[in-house]
Amino acid sequence: MIISRRNTLMLAAATGAVSLAGLGSARAQDAAVTIDPAMLMKLDPAGLTDHVLGNKDAKVTVIEYGSAGCPHCGAFHKDTYPAFKAKYIDTGKIAFIYRPFALNVYDVAVFMLAEIAGPDHFYNVIDTFYDNQDKWDFAEFDPGNTGKEGDAIQAIALQLGFTADSYKQALTNQEWPTRIQKARDQAINDFKVSGTPTFFINGKQSVGEQSLDDLSKAIDPLLG
Repeated sequence: MIISRRNTLMLAAATGAVSLAGLGSARAQDAAVTIDPAMLMKLDPAGLTDHVLGNKDAKVTVIEYGSAGCPHCGAFHKDTYPAFKAKYIDTGKIAFIYRPFALNVYDVAVFMLAEIAGPDHFYNVIDTFYDNQDKWDFAEFDPGNTGKEGDAIQAIALQLGFTADSYKQALTNQEWPTRIQKARDQAINDFKVSGTPTFFINGKQSVGEQSLDDLSKAIDPLLG
């Protein structure tokens, strides 16, 4: 199975009326936005559920809204996330939540695979696609080559343990595209997310790619 012509149509059928246009990589904003942390945790039941890493009872919660194909999200996950994870997540200092924010049909495909893989494998799927972003996200570098993105997504999915049949079933799933869209709609309407990556640190929004120093300056004072 591939997502070039035939399976792009299959995925489009699965997404149905899902609308993914109009947003892109986020840029730093002029005025900081703060959302009530309790409100941030009240997710639309028709959307997605959170997958929490670290200490779910920590004083600090960091939420990232990311796109699988966003180059700034990819740079963060390659260059900053490993040290961030070691310093704050693995030590139990924070709770970390990655929330999918789909910008195109290929994001939907990746996020469907992550959700269908299950809670124990969600982050492995997300991390693997970020680690291999240069192998499947060709649109930024060669807009005329996008048909091959689906082939590369399939190849990575098979490496992650999907079979040709389970990959096809995931691709034609009717439920997950709608849930991914519901989560995106809530992020835009309720949480003022306008692009990726967007971070919330105990409700305070930081827009754009963050360095470890940027995150530390925001997190450390909250740890006490």
